[in-house]
Amino acid sequence: MEHLYLQVADRIQAMIEKEVIRIGDKLPSVRSLSKEQGISMSTVFQAYYHLEGKGLIEPRPKSGYYVCFSPRRLPELPSATRPVKKATEVNVSEMITEVFSHHGPDLLRFSTASPSEQLLPSAKLAKSMIQALRETNGGLSYEDLQGNLCLRRQIARMSIQWGGSITEHDVVTTTGCMDALTLCLSATTQPGDVIALESPAYSGTFQLAESLGLKVLEVPTDPICGVDLEYLDKAIPKFKIKACVFVTNFSNPIGSTMPDKNKRELVRLVNKYDIPLIEDDIYADLYFGKLRPSSCKQYDRNGNVLLCNSFSKSLAPGYRVGWTVPGKYKSRVLRLKLNHTISSATLPQAAIGHFLENGRYEHHMRNLRKMLHTQCLRYQQAIADYFPEDTCVTRPQGGYVLWLELNENINTIELYEQALRRKINFAPGRIFTLQDRYYNCMRISYSNPWSKTVDDGLKTLGKLAHQLLK
Repeated sequence: MEHLYLQVADRIQAMIEKEVIRIGDKLPSVRSLSKEQGISMSTVFQAYYHLEGKGLIEPRPKSGYYVCFSPRRLPELPSATRPVKKATEVNVSEMITEVFSHHGPDLLRFSTASPSEQLLPSAKLAKSMIQALRETNGGLSYEDLQGNLCLRRQIARMSIQWGGSITEHDVVTTTGCMDALTLCLSATTQPGDVIALESPAYSGTFQLAESLGLKVLEVPTDPICGVDLEYLDKAIPKFKIKACVFVTNFSNPIGSTMPDKNKRELVRLVNKYDIPLIEDDIYADLYFGKLRPSSCKQYDRNGNVLLCNSFSKSLAPGYRVGWTVPGKYKSRVLRLKLNHTISSATLPQAAIGHFLENGRYEHHMRNLRKMLHTQCLRYQQAIADYFPEDTCVTRPQGGYVLWLELNENINTIELYEQALRRKINFAPGRIFTLQDRYYNCMRISYSNPWSKTVDDGLKTLGKLAHQLLK
């Protein structure tokens, strides 16, 4: 006779197969299902463990069990990117500006990789801002050049989560992560130098490289493991690369995350050639698993890794509070900061320092991560439902974005123009490279909470994609 827990598991599996329960849906709690079915909690636990073993559901800390797989064929992963023949002069600003200049309350924006205001703790942040006003005499004075001491101490404490052992003396605050990247690149390169970026890479980094007069070598990237380190090892001496700028966790736009062994190897490589690695770690707190992924900085013993981050993607985009741990380049970074901005704004730093000090950040982040994970799964399922069958989609384990590789006959710039006429915005793949490629790719952010408007928007994009195939 079949065990009772298997009967329960089979009923739930049948509901998943019929899509009565869909990807991202939460299952009943163990206690509630026990009462509903008149069975012991132990039996429910066994049923859930059985389904988890099959890969149909997954537990989330302090939240419960969620459906993570549909028996329907999920899209294949996009292919790894190809090597390039030479470093390239940067000139992409016009196209990038076109994509990100559109705003308006009636525009459905799949282009922005930042949190929706609905997901942010505005009331609690307001309390921290009021406290900051009291403690800083209205924030009228210049802040310390290195940054607000309370904030730097809290950042140092947070480093324990990724295996870091930094102190407040290692941290320099900045006006957002892009400012941190700017200071670090300016401190480590000269106009005309070659830097290595992932391919595809965040469009804003291309604009930054262009403003600093740098050349870019795009490094082949795998959608799961990230940068091709074997290629990089040969490319550094061949192209005389002076610095690497990589997003090692949940990269934008491809969503890849370097395994720990790759991070250790990357640090070994930059030490081998004695060049800096500027690590953009801005998405690492947005992980879907149980633990935050490590950072390359964790394995840095020579000071060659300059870690950059901010609270723009996790807590308060408008506060523009970022930071860097620039290793042996700290004195250069501080000198540049003094020349460019004198200091960072007093009030936003003090407010976030207070928010962190009172233990509010981790509670907020647990909720944000749960929401983003569910949204990611729902967007993936909708793309599988609405887009052409040969569409390939990444499966990130954190962050904000999905990278889609469509049929080669679909030009996503044309798709973008048609979608914009229908008040829908996304990021065409072409803006994430300096090469003549990724015309059939696109980046979609799942930062908007799931709604009928989002579902209809993805359905419209899918229809337009089908039409371009004809």
